[in-house]
Order: sequence, then structure tokens, then C-alpha cells
Amino acid sequence: MLHLVYAGILFAFYRHLIEEAKIKPWYTASYFLLFVATLIQYFVTSCSSPGYVLDAMRAANEKDNAFRKASKQPASSKNVNVVVTIDRNHPEKTVPADVTSWTKIVMDLYSPGTLLRNFTCSYCHVEQPPRTKHCHDCDRCVLQFDHHCVWLGTCIGQENHCRFWWYIFEETALCLWTGIWYISYLKADIARSWWKDAIVIVLLITLSIALIFLLLLLLFHSYLVLTNQTTYELVRRRRIFYLRSLPERVYPFSKGVCRNLYEFCCHRGNIYNLEPLPSAQVIEERSRPYTCSDIMRCRCC
Repeated sequence: MLHLVYAGILFAFYRHLIEEAKIKPWYTASYFLLFVATLIQYFVTSCSSPGYVLDAMRAANEKDNAFRKASKQPASSKNVNVVVTIDRNHPEKTVPADVTSWTKIVMDLYSPGTLLRNFTCSYCHVEQPPRTKHCHDCDRCVLQFDHHCVWLGTCIGQENHCRFWWYIFEETALCLWTGIWYISYLKADIARSWWKDAIVIVLLITLSIALIFLLLLLLFHSYLVLTNQTTYELVRRRRIFYLRSLPERVYPFSKGVCRNLYEFCCHRGNIYNLEPLPSAQVIEERSRPYTCSDIMRCRCC
């Protein structure tokens, strides 16, 4: 709605834009196409599931039951990446009676000797895989919990973090485009009233503040994507029992820039990717400082 107000005021004050729209209709059409795409992305992100633990547990148990009937073998964390499609329209928080398979899967993701109570949610009373947190606003445990977005009204997690990034990107591009229009209006050599200039300057200042915030947010989440981190892991690192002992500049879940980007952008919506905690050997290797030979061998990728 704010974008419509900003664009509407500018079209009302700046008649040259209407003439330009007649000469180059593709230019104005591209702006409104970006606006529609941003609006659609907003609702898609807002209505999407962040990836709830209860859904993953239900899917893992259903798959394990089918797997047991077929081969009579126990569940393992090695076969949890391929999960059946979840019915998102099933809102109740009922937990399957047989949680043995889920417990086995989650325990395999942690280091041997880790106490069960250390990763059991005190609110949902379910076993949490690594990188999971209980959201008090949604009252559910979210896989790869990033944060709860009050503007979207939903959590940002494993399932919708990519959609959230694209929404920020489109919102930033839209604000930047609107700001360019406002600057071109102020620089135009046309006769206009002083009060129109005052309104445009005030709107441009508020737009610039929003643009700075969006740019910083976009850069911050891009950094999180490249290092395979979440906002919660970065801010609350000392409160997470399996991260507090690690050095600050060590990213335990990072698989390299290229692999992180691939898994972030190409994540399939019906698959829950439960990442195990890296071993001490992997942590030691990732904490080793980069050398010239590492850069030549593309270790960071």
C-alpha cells in the first residue's frame, strides 16, 4: 500500500512520468510488474510453512512404518532426507504415538553421549534436531529457526528462508526504483509549487531510511546464506549448547559457498534436511585459517 501511495503521489505531481509512460510503456509496466511480483512474494512467504518439527516427525514416522513393512529394518538418520509430501492443511498438533523412530533419528544427529533432555523441547515435549528452536509466537518448534517476522506474521525457517530472501530482494529493488523516480522529479527543470517539493523531500527521506534498512537486511541474510547460518545461531550462539564451545569465526554447518548456495536455492519443499552435528575432526579442519594454497584450491567454495 505504501508503494502505491508513493507512486500515486509522484504520478500526480510529475506529469512527465505520464508522458514517458505513453512513449515508453514498457518502463512503467516493468515497475508495476515488479510491484505485483513483490506483492505475490509477500503473500507466498507469509502463507508458507517454515518447516515445523511436528510435520517432519509425522512424515519420518510414516516413512519408517512403510519402510518397516517393506524391509523390516529400523529407522536411521541416513534415510531421513527423502520424506513423503506433507499435508500443510492439517493444523492440529497431534503427535504420532510411536516416536521411537523419530527419537532414533534425532539421537543419530547429535554426538554420542548427548543427554536426551538437552535437545527435548520443554514446551512441545518433542526431540529437537540440531538448529531447531521453539517459537513462542507460533507455539511450535521450527527447523533451522531464523527468526519470527512480525511483518509477515510467520516464522522464517528451513522451508521459507529462500522465499524470504527473494521477498527482501524484490522489496529493495522496488524501493530503489521508486527513489530514482523521486530524485529525477527533484532534478527536473520544471515549474512546481514549493509545497510539492516539501512533500516529495519528506517522502524521499522516509523512503531512504526504509531502503537503508532493507539493504542492510538483504546483505545480512546474504551473509547468513553464504555461511549456512541463521539469525538465531549468530545472535544466541552462547546459549546453544553445541555451539557455545566453538570459536566465533567457525561455521560448523557450512559446506562451502557453492554448496551452501545450492542447498539454499534448490531446497525441495517436501524434503526435510536434518543436518547432523559435525565431528570434532571437521570442526578442527574448518577452524584452520585460510592459506594461499587453500584459496587456490577453492577451499572456501
